[in-house]
Amino acid sequence: MRFLKKILPVITNRYFIVALVFGIWMLFFDQRDFFQQKERGVELNKLESAKKYYQEEISKTKKQLENLQNNPAAIEKFARERYLLKRDGEEVYLFEDSNASAEKK
Repeated sequence: MRFLKKILPVITNRYFIVALVFGIWMLFFDQRDFFQQKERGVELNKLESAKKYYQEEISKTKKQLENLQNNPAAIEKFARERYLLKRDGEEVYLFEDSNASAEKK
């Protein structure tokens, strides 16, 4: 009973009530509520990780481009691997991985 007498004036204080209503409003009903901010934070983390991945891919591609522009042997290797080109008089054998074709089915 003593506890109730001590806390009752605090609870019935109009500033406390206004602050409580404001806190509830901001937590649940506002346009930028707590849960929406949490979801946006998760989405931001995903986008930042995707950005990091794409920046790494861009740097790899730039290095490959620079290598292709400066090294004729790299051009030949790239053409052979990527476009299956061959020199005159050569025969190209392609081996297919049987495990990879079985997994696709």
